[in-house]
Amino acid sequence: MAKIRLTKNELKKQKDSLKMYRRYLPTLMLKKQQLQGEIRLTDTRLKELQIEKEKLDESFKTWIAVFGETGVFTNKLLKIVNLKTGYGNIAGVAIPVFKGADFEVASYDMLQTPLWLDIAIECMKRVLLLELESEVVREQKKRLDKELRTTTQRVNLFEKIKIPETRGNIKKIQVYLGDQQTSAVVRGKIAKTGFEKAAN
Repeated sequence: MAKIRLTKNELKKQKDSLKMYRRYLPTLMLKKQQLQGEIRLTDTRLKELQIEKEKLDESFKTWIAVFGETGVFTNKLLKIVNLKTGYGNIAGVAIPVFKGADFEVASYDMLQTPLWLDIAIECMKRVLLLELESEVVREQKKRLDKELRTTTQRVNLFEKIKIPETRGNIKKIQVYLGDQQTSAVVRGKIAKTGFEKAAN
């Protein structure tokens, strides 16, 4: 703790600091609550995406064996050419926002390939979109978590250190200045009594 000067100027400075801490603390607490709410929303969205992906995976199980048998469905058949993201702002934090993706489907002979290939391509697009969105939402959560840690540290700093410390400083200065004032009054009375005795 820095040593404080026991003066009226220092008292004013400490009172101004206390006023500032009290003004900013509610804003920081509100930001903390907002971040906590947004983190809960990202957790919920991640769970929804996981459930949706599991449902798709379950529907694939019935015909996944066909993929391997024919050798028609390969990783060269479908690729992501463009991930579409934007940026949003939550409580002062820039976060990525998923807006979709563009896919490129390799050309194939519709007469030579099985009928299920078109359905498989569409299903794979849905799986990839779910996975891409999950990555973006995980990045959102990571950024929000980081900002929440910083905001929580600031709230704790103000609430548990700065405000009590400043209150203590104000009290200490006020007691000292009060003692000085009392001492001055007593000295004045003693001097007055001394002058009165000298005059008589």
